[in-house]
Amino acid sequence: MRKNFGKQTWVLPQPVLIIGTYDKDGNPDAMNAAWGGVYDYNKIVISLSPHKTTKNIKANKAFTISFGDVKNLLASDYVGIVSADKTPDKLQKAGLHTHRAENVYAPVIEEFPVTLECELEKFNEDGNLVGKIVNVSADQEVLDEQGNIDLGKLDLIIFDPIAAAYRRVGEKVGNAFSDGKKLI
Repeated sequence: MRKNFGKQTWVLPQPVLIIGTYDKDGNPDAMNAAWGGVYDYNKIVISLSPHKTTKNIKANKAFTISFGDVKNLLASDYVGIVSADKTPDKLQKAGLHTHRAENVYAPVIEEFPVTLECELEKFNEDGNLVGKIVNVSADQEVLDEQGNIDLGKLDLIIFDPIAAAYRRVGEKVGNAFSDGKKLI
């Protein structure tokens, strides 16, 4: 038997996306967002309400996306609950360090091992931000023997909207585009 929950925004899992921007004075900022994902080939979409990050993105036409991980769980949550308007040094308080991305005017947060550099493509009136991914960079520590990003080494967290919790992404359990062939 199933239990009905009515209308819920439970597309699972929800990534923990850390959005990096520069403000009008060139100060780095970051926020945590969970309502985002793939929009199209080389594009990302994030649903955002108006605040400092959205102003920064509109002004600079660029942003970065990093992925929350277990090692940086406290900092990931902190940048989502504290506003840079009220706490201008929030990245410092979170123990995060930045440098400028190579391809866009936005900060790379050094503690997060994977970063998407994005150019603003459009920002709809309904709050849907679409960014074109122009580069993905990764620390050597999260690469496999072939030089590709190894999700197992990232130790990513996801947002659980049902329990208002963060959960660790698990181990590899199968092979995409392959295991299902056993049923053919």
